[in-house]
Amino acid sequence: MLSKKALSARLGRPSRGMARAIAFAMAAVVTTSVGGCGLLGGDDSSSSGGSGNLEKSKIKVAVMSTIDLAPLRLAQDGGYFKNEGLDVEAVEAATGQVSLTKLIGGEVDIAYASYTPFFIAMSKNTADIKLVADASSAGPKSTMLVTLPTSSVKSVSDLAGKKIGITAPNTVSDTLSKSVMKDHGVDASKVQWVPIPLPNVGTALKNGDIDAGFLTEPFITQTAKQAGTVPVVDTATGATQDFPTAGYGSLGKFVSENPKTVAAFQRAMQKATRDAADRSKIEPLLVKYAKIDQDTAALTTLLTFQSTLDPRRIQRVPDLLLQMGAIPTKIDVGPMIAAQATS
Repeated sequence: MLSKKALSARLGRPSRGMARAIAFAMAAVVTTSVGGCGLLGGDDSSSSGGSGNLEKSKIKVAVMSTIDLAPLRLAQDGGYFKNEGLDVEAVEAATGQVSLTKLIGGEVDIAYASYTPFFIAMSKNTADIKLVADASSAGPKSTMLVTLPTSSVKSVSDLAGKKIGITAPNTVSDTLSKSVMKDHGVDASKVQWVPIPLPNVGTALKNGDIDAGFLTEPFITQTAKQAGTVPVVDTATGATQDFPTAGYGSLGKFVSENPKTVAAFQRAMQKATRDAADRSKIEPLLVKYAKIDQDTAALTTLLTFQSTLDPRRIQRVPDLLLQMGAIPTKIDVGPMIAAQATS
């Protein structure tokens, strides 16, 4: 078990005192950092508000256990949805694909997921996906490939031919991993990709089931504390620096039939995202919904929260997927983006 001081040194992070000073300084920034595919599940708490003139005042949103949902949880707990006349129920989904399946099956009105499943669905004409709101971008040291200090893997070049743990194929975990390997001239096709839940990466490394594993926060911090893992490479570098990681999507039919409802959701998320620049508002949500301790929440490196969709920025995702062969033809993001409300 590493001390907090030793852990900060191992992860290349400042001490807790310095981290808190930085956090307060960042409170003045409009967007801040939050983990990309980490843990922020929780109960299905919802806000109750009047229907107003919305087409649909009660909506269901499929969510995953990711800490970039912190603005949505803030919008729920802080009454931001209620102020817009929305009653939002969070429906848990195990993966982005499950979240998308719930959307296509009509179980939810809006789905949170990494962008990869949305674009793969569009490439296969599985559904008419409209992107409603952005969620996050990969910030420095918020997504990593990690290993054990005793491993033969010491750098990216050592990953060739190894077993690497990812959450699932065609997810942001293998998109980021393959991209950073390509940047360093490593042939990802020779790697054995092992699907494994993020909380199990440390155990899998200790058991020798994998040689390295993809992690996001708070699992980077948790696994370093519990298993002594060390970084191999920051996957938010090179071609994937500040890469769009996740967002909220809906079906074209819902967006066209409920423009006021969608706009209300967007306004609430925009306000919550701005307020999430104050890290002191986010750390309690990590403790409450991610079920992590306060020390881990304080050490967690956060990705960049986003809200309003920028088509030029989001276009990076399908362009990279096309380069990697994950989709067969180019996808133009512009027509997929729903009209963005202004708050």
